Amino acid sequence: MPSAENSIYKIPLLSIESKSLSMKDFKDKAILVVNTASQCGYTPQYKALQDLYEQFKDQGFVVLGVPCNQFGGQEPGSEREIKHFCEVRYGVKFPLLKKAEVNGSNRHPLYQYLIKHSSDQTDIQWNFEKFLISKSGKVIKRFRSATDPKSPELIQAIHQALKE
Repeated sequence: MPSAENSIYKIPLLSIESKSLSMKDFKDKAILVVNTASQCGYTPQYKALQDLYEQFKDQGFVVLGVPCNQFGGQEPGSEREIKHFCEVRYGVKFPLLKKAEVNGSNRHPLYQYLIKHSSDQTDIQWNFEKFLISKSGKVIKRFRSATDPKSPELIQAIHQALKE
């Protein structure tokens, strides 16, 4: 269990609707954090991410989408445009956050934590990288953009995260 002073649950968040949240709102859930973009070759992963959310949400699982415009300018829209796109095009119902930076000096505190506590501490390489957090708040696995959300490896890791 992460110690209190570096707990993931202390990280403040803003929803895509600008409502104050905290990672504490997702305590006791397995969480898949994904940096997203609406104009990327990986954008169709939204559907698979929504399917995962529907499949596992009743077991304590949530997908947390973090729109980011740092890779090829592939998320240029406003939060309102992003939310509308995700809901209309892919039926997204999982929580989305305000657009954030995942690399560099303005890296969002959530991504500072995820990278620091991951076995792979390199910068995010592209849109749709995924970090899986166990119910106890431990970063247990990082998946690159090309990993299909419905891949056996990711599904198996979700089952593990739901147990921890």
